[in-house]
Amino acid sequence: MSLTITEECINCGACEPECPNEAIYEGEEIYEIDPEKCTECKGHFDESQCVEVCPVDCIPVGKVESEEVLMERYHRLTGK
Repeated sequence: MSLTITEECINCGACEPECPNEAIYEGEEIYEIDPEKCTECKGHFDESQCVEVCPVDCIPVGKVESEEVLMERYHRLTGK
């Protein structure tokens, strides 16, 4: 499972433009992350950009998916 946004989200929108895969979108109540597009920024950045800019820390981090899975998704999405 990819990164997720918790109910603590204040809908500020800071995370959406930071996502290199366009995985973040405005949901019905809070912003959400498309798990088929989220690579936790692997292949693009060293750190997850949404986590870096979130003012309320509503995107918990941890060992969510393996590096291999994330890089396979990155290659599929970017064609690289």
